[in-house]
Amino acid sequence: MSRIKEAFQNHKAFIPFITCGDPDLETTKKIIKEMADNGADLIELGIPFSDPTAEGPVIMEADQRALSAGVTTDDILEMAEELRKEIRLPMIIMTYANVVYSYGMEKFLAKAKAAEIDGLILPDVPFEEKGEFDEACEKYDIDLISMIAPTSKDRITMIAKEAKGFIYIVSSLGVTGVRSAITTDIGSIVETVKKVTDVPCAVGFGISTPEQAWKMSSFSDGAIVGSAIVRMIGEKKKEAPEAVGKYVKEMAEAVHR
Repeated sequence: MSRIKEAFQNHKAFIPFITCGDPDLETTKKIIKEMADNGADLIELGIPFSDPTAEGPVIMEADQRALSAGVTTDDILEMAEELRKEIRLPMIIMTYANVVYSYGMEKFLAKAKAAEIDGLILPDVPFEEKGEFDEACEKYDIDLISMIAPTSKDRITMIAKEAKGFIYIVSSLGVTGVRSAITTDIGSIVETVKKVTDVPCAVGFGISTPEQAWKMSSFSDGAIVGSAIVRMIGEKKKEAPEAVGKYVKEMAEAVHR
């Protein structure tokens, strides 16, 4: 059984996201270990990009800080490989098509495979254009994770039928960021998905409190949290690992209950 499948096996999955290299890679490593020790079921590693179109200001600023500090795709893939000696949880990379293209797709995926990366999310690659990425990912046994947004409507079934690993359900229109309320009818999107596939669905974009995480995972198979964690890291910088560990523990407990 794949590690991603295992993450959803016995309970709902809590999936934290981190922008790698903000404030530096050493702190990123410590935070990822804290996440793993405090109940995360799967970890999303963000490779920073200069024009992250799906991100709100919090993650965009973190991307800028990481890039200004000189972090490279190579550094992050090497860090992931190093972390693999200690962490057995599934790890997936979230970045943009340009990052993969400029690095070289084959080279990128070969390095990701060496770090035992389980999946790849490319939010700027629409379903209709995922062919070459899908093929290359399959070759390296890395799941290309599909995203379904509230605007996907008639395409939900089509996307779900071909999905691998898990499906990332985008809870709200617009970019990532903390929201006080999530009004999308997640239940009906999940229902449509479940009619055609047993690939698990996790909900992301806008979740920041244990209550929201619990609510979203009650409709689906898990909750994804990014901006709330990235904001905490931006504020606490090198002091962030302990605070993030505590936050992940609360959020994971809410999702697992």
